Amino acid sequence: MSRPVPTEAETKAFFSQEFFDQHSNWGRWGKEDEAGTLNYITPAKRTQAAALVKDGTTVSCSRPLTFDRAPDVLQQPLHFITGSGERWVNAPKVGGPQAAADWVGLPIHGLTITHLDALGHHFHNGQMYNGVPSDRVSSYEGSTSSAIETAKEVGVTRGILLDFPRLRKVKWLERGEPIYREDLEEAEKAAGVRVESGDLLLIRTGSYRRRLDEGPVEELTAGRPGLYGNCIPFVHEREVAILGGDSANDVSLPGPFGWLPFHHVGLVSMGLWLLDNANLEELGAACAERNRWEFMVFVGPLRLHNATGSPVNPIAVF
Repeated sequence: MSRPVPTEAETKAFFSQEFFDQHSNWGRWGKEDEAGTLNYITPAKRTQAAALVKDGTTVSCSRPLTFDRAPDVLQQPLHFITGSGERWVNAPKVGGPQAAADWVGLPIHGLTITHLDALGHHFHNGQMYNGVPSDRVSSYEGSTSSAIETAKEVGVTRGILLDFPRLRKVKWLERGEPIYREDLEEAEKAAGVRVESGDLLLIRTGSYRRRLDEGPVEELTAGRPGLYGNCIPFVHEREVAILGGDSANDVSLPGPFGWLPFHHVGLVSMGLWLLDNANLEELGAACAERNRWEFMVFVGPLRLHNATGSPVNPIAVF
């Protein structure tokens, strides 16, 4: 199916002050709120999610966190073994512990690590979500507002997967191919689900499948499929708690690095938490096997002090 390609002028419209204000949740949960759309995940929502567990099968939705260099790795993670087992192989038997240890350093954001964006990750006119000044994120203290620790008890909610390659009978969507609001509504009907308040909505484009099959490319210039800006009203109206995908969510056309409406309006205006670079291959297969596109999902970010995000390993439970 040939998809219309959005123009730069159309995309810029999603960065207007009017569009920003139309989808704002500033003040909705009070002036001091830092949780944004996580407020939609209520005890009743968690109970609803738990009731979806039928056979107890679990599926990881995280990419392996590797330490290799690649064209789409913007900053290389570092891994050092600080204590190995080599010295013990031929050593005489002695009492006491024999152990190995590691040191890991990694960028939180980017195009390859599965991570959850906190609301202090993006700004608009020098402000983050709920009108907090952007200088609350400093090089000295880190993110002193809207940091990842706000999500320390996100835990359980209902997950929904909309699988666009499966729906369109292709291996993956093409680079720069947009998903429009009407596509989301079509995918809902095909899957027999309806996105509701407090859900974690996952969008499979097949980007990660293509990376596995063809190898990594310099994604900033090659482009990636993803959600177009006119999906923002859908996500806002349905009160999605977390939006996730197998890329960085926003569609990006081939060429110079483009606009990111979901990172801009989503994070800053809506207070929408974003799950980037998930692995939805095994999840898509599990959903297709059961012809069931809703499940319980657990998301547990690390409690990184004053950080703007965290690596995560979301777990779907059927």
